Order: sequence, then C-alpha cells, then structure tokens
Amino acid sequence: SLKECGYQTGTGFMVGSPYQTVDNIVEDILFIEEFHPEMIGIGPFIHHGATPFADMPDGSVEMTCRLISIFRLMNPRALIPATTALASLEPEGRRKGIQAGANVVMPNLSPEGRRKYYSIYEGKAFSGAEGAEGLAALRNELNAIGCDIAIDRGDYDDKRKYC
Repeated sequence: SLKECGYQTGTGFMVGSPYQTVDNIVEDILFIEEFHPEMIGIGPFIHHGATPFADMPDGSVEMTCRLISIFRLMNPRALIPATTALASLEPEGRRKGIQAGANVVMPNLSPEGRRKYYSIYEGKAFSGAEGAEGLAALRNELNAIGCDIAIDRGDYDDKRKYC
C-alpha cells in the first residue's frame, strides 16, 4: 500500500451527499479510523445546476463541523482542511471549521483569471483570503480566532503543534 511505502495518505467525503444515510457516515468514520490517514478532507456537499443532483439539498455546515470535531479527537495530528465549501454555504463557515478542529486552509494558487474554470459548484466563496495574493488577509482572519499560519509545504508532521 502507499502508506507502507512511506507516502502520506488522505481520505474524506462530502457531508450531506445525495442519498447519504447516517449508516454511510458511520461506515466512513470507521473506515477513516482504521485507515488513519494523514489528511482527512470533509466538506458539505453543494449541488451544481449542471448535474443530475441540481435539485438536491446542500449539506450542512453544522454536521460538517461536528464531524471535523470527531475526526480531530480521533486523530489529533491529522491535517484537516476548513474547506471553501464551508465558507460558500455560510460566511463564517471556514472560521467555524477551524474552531471545530480543522487546521488547514488551502489557498487557491491558480492565476485569478483561471479560477472560474475550477469551480465545482456555483456560488463558490471567494473573499480574497483564499488566494496567494490574500496571505495578509488570511493571516488577519486566523489571528482573530487565535490561530497563526505556516507557509511551508504543509506536509503531515507528527511533531508540529497545531492551532
């Protein structure tokens, strides 16, 4: 397996995906507990008008944050992103994700003029802090909730102290 070869691994799912049940979420939690990945990426499902799921309801910021907290308790050193999807559903969504236990904000490093081509759902949040050009705004946003940012590569480090 990749883990046995020394590679970092990650897994995750969209919270509130169409037809997802509580049993599915429990199965995902148990899988992630057994797999013990270095990164756990979860975010709320957001419908897209050009897909068969256009009329499906979006996932929940509240449930996503609860699950972030569960995964933080299960794996204190995991890299857990506060996704843009959280901020897209609720203006304070990313902050709530970080306060629930997320410790990663992944900037959009693609050129500003190309970002519209990478939208996987309509209404994707963009405050300016998500892009590399918004590093100062991101630092201020995180400092306001008692966190700081690291600008290194972001590899899993089981010795780093996270916010």
